[in-house]
Amino acid sequence: MAENKVNMLADFAPVSTETWKAKIIADLKGADFDKKLVWRTPEGFNVQPFYRREDLKGLKTTVSAPGQFPYVRGTRTNNDWAIRQNICACKNARKANEKALEVLNKGINSLGFCLDKEKLTYHFIKTLLNGIAADCIAINFSICACAAPKLANILVRYYGRMGYDVKHMVGSINVDPIKNMLVKGKPMTREQVSAKIAEVVKAAKALPGYRVVGVNSVVLNNSGAYATQELAYALAWGAEYMTMLTEAGVPNYRAANAIRFNMGIGGNYFMELAKFRAARLLWAKIVEAYKAPIFTTALRNAAKMNVSAETSRFNMTIFDAYVNLLRTQTETMSAALAGVDEITVTPFDITYERPTDFSERIARNQQLLLKEEAHFDKIVDPAAGSYYLENLTASIAAEAWKQFLAIQEQGGMYQMVAEGKVQEHMAANLKARLNDVAKRKEVLLGSNQFPNFTEKAAKKIKADAGACSSICTCKTDKKQAACGCGSSCENALPTLPVARAAEEFEQLRLETEGAKKQPVAFMLTIGNLAMRIARAQFSCNFLACAGYKVIDNNGFATIAEGIKAARKAKADIIVLCSSDDEYATLAPKAWKKLQNAKEIFIVAGAPACMEDLQKLGIQNFIHVRCNVLETLKGLNSQLLKK
Repeated sequence: MAENKVNMLADFAPVSTETWKAKIIADLKGADFDKKLVWRTPEGFNVQPFYRREDLKGLKTTVSAPGQFPYVRGTRTNNDWAIRQNICACKNARKANEKALEVLNKGINSLGFCLDKEKLTYHFIKTLLNGIAADCIAINFSICACAAPKLANILVRYYGRMGYDVKHMVGSINVDPIKNMLVKGKPMTREQVSAKIAEVVKAAKALPGYRVVGVNSVVLNNSGAYATQELAYALAWGAEYMTMLTEAGVPNYRAANAIRFNMGIGGNYFMELAKFRAARLLWAKIVEAYKAPIFTTALRNAAKMNVSAETSRFNMTIFDAYVNLLRTQTETMSAALAGVDEITVTPFDITYERPTDFSERIARNQQLLLKEEAHFDKIVDPAAGSYYLENLTASIAAEAWKQFLAIQEQGGMYQMVAEGKVQEHMAANLKARLNDVAKRKEVLLGSNQFPNFTEKAAKKIKADAGACSSICTCKTDKKQAACGCGSSCENALPTLPVARAAEEFEQLRLETEGAKKQPVAFMLTIGNLAMRIARAQFSCNFLACAGYKVIDNNGFATIAEGIKAARKAKADIIVLCSSDDEYATLAPKAWKKLQNAKEIFIVAGAPACMEDLQKLGIQNFIHVRCNVLETLKGLNSQLLKK
């Protein structure tokens, strides 16, 4: 038998992009290609429905290798990121030490400690680090900026007495006056900000492996910032600190090596992955700008952006909280594949209680799973060469750079924060984003879409839920205010808005849960089988977002039969579910029987006859263009008063 050989390249002619696009347009059957398939992202640029090799031409993201300037493909030749867990050490050094030793035996290799400046002594640090091999892991500290130089001196002394080579110790002290201005509203002059960061950099000179100046753009992420917004502000933030340090006489390479970026990880999987790749590229270019008179090897190495990434709190929820595990897992995957230096996974229960041992264990294991089972640490920059991700990286870089330049034109990051412009921008952005959540343009599984119909959450919410900072679960704000790092003065700056995307839906549902009677919504399904099923499912999902009890039905032969069944079920809401054509006759019949009744009557859909129905007095319609949140608020205001 003759052997039949197929040569894919020779036997099949290449297909041009124009041919592919012509075929797609033909299949759209008259629909507009750009409106139907081109995604206009919230980040400010368009994403095409497909990319090809030709789209890589001219992209600067493809010209370097991992570990090579400008580091778009990573700052290392491996992908073994650090797994971090944060521990509150504000009150008791011994207990914090016990917990640290415990988690170090469970896969953690980076510790974060929150400290109280009032308790900071050599003995306290000695107790805190007792038994910890500090030369084998990264140790990070968060403390009031005014106490940071003292902490640096104590660490140098402690490490020296323990016999460590202080030049090779790795960790951070998170000094970030601009963050305090944003979060606490404390007014500071540029000279005060510069003095604080310069002082700690000089104090930590003997610890070259310690990043002692933080750029905490994670607070923007948690306030609803999109990828390009967070990146642009983070770059401007870092550039501000670079300028301040070099003006204070700190060598350019040492200034760059002192800065750590503590960034958030949003829920858009590929966008976040590309964000971190673009961040390294742009930061390397910014550091390069400080090369005068020459771009030394030391400065080139210092241009490696050091990123500690933390999963976002903005999209975390109280209801259906185990979905938070899915959110943090995909976020962790984004950051890991992007090659960040360190990742902190926020425990899934942080929204309603102090993280438990169980939730902290799960958070650790989420990263261990990616390393030990998925082998994410074995491959450097797997996104390299992907037509889509390379273009996404370039687009994010271009848009973030555009926004960065706009910030610089307005005086830079410090000036914009001091004038309240960043806070104002983020407040407007949050308002728009929450509006998208209210209209389901942005979906939060379990909150504004596909809720758990029977879940109750009020009893699981603890009074001390949440945290006062990204690594602390105690309340230290009053002490910080007393030392000048908080804000209690009359001239306080506006602060960043603090909100989660699901909060308003959760509040609505908690109100329902606390009512004397749970409202009942009854689906009066009638007419066209396909349409009544679809609209009943839509309506059940819609109304359950407010915590109402929903009752679906197979269908009724008449309106009268449906209303009788609804009243037998003691319904507070009756939802007519049928087809648009049938609403013209069915809705008036139902309204005639219900207009003076106690039940709220709703039509599921936005039929062509809606204006005519409104003239009859029917005012309640639920459909895909509704503002779900406002509609449910209106229903709650009627139902919960009864």
